[in-house]
Amino acid sequence: MTIRERRGIYWITALFLAVVLVLGVLHGCKREGPDPNQTSSPNEVTATPAGTTTPVDPLQAAANLFREPKASLQAIIKGAEQRWDAISRESWDKPAPDFTLTDIDGTPHTLSSYRGKDVVLVFWASWCSPCKLEVPHLKELRAGYPADKLAILSISNEAAALAKTFVAEQGINYTVLLNPGTLASPYSEVSQYVPSSIFIDPEGKIKLAIRGVVPVADAKAIIQAQ
Repeated sequence: MTIRERRGIYWITALFLAVVLVLGVLHGCKREGPDPNQTSSPNEVTATPAGTTTPVDPLQAAANLFREPKASLQAIIKGAEQRWDAISRESWDKPAPDFTLTDIDGTPHTLSSYRGKDVVLVFWASWCSPCKLEVPHLKELRAGYPADKLAILSISNEAAALAKTFVAEQGINYTVLLNPGTLASPYSEVSQYVPSSIFIDPEGKIKLAIRGVVPVADAKAIIQAQ
């Protein structure tokens, strides 16, 4: 075999190998699709395409945003044993006796007129140091709820002038009522110790009576409790 014939065979072989290599590269870069004749197994999970999200109901999302988890009243009481005392248990879940008292400006307020919203009655005195400590909690509580959902009625048996001075000094943003000593039971017993509070539900029933300072977090939990 001549040198020219050998060179011809080499070139043919090299050309054949190059074609095979190119075909292999092209086949390897192509993404293989599913076999149209192959059925999917019921246990197979279909991936969600990137960028696809499940539609969200805007009304449900808004409801979830403002929904607060509810705890039982007994759990709240047990957790607050070192902060305040639950008292007057015989009055719980009973209708709160109606009354009418005037505020520091002389405007009358009737308890039953607040039906349909939560009510917190707070008994206090200007000379009481713990009462002063409770004021910031009550102010924050008042700011945290709309007026049509919560009423805070702070009750004192002191003179109007003294109560007005206290309200101005403390920057109180809730209603202050004057008690001339006409409140019936259980208010008369609860108010013997200050500060003390009575939580009343929107149906007008006494939910809880407390002796001591109630932190705003506890007050919110009581209002929300079942």
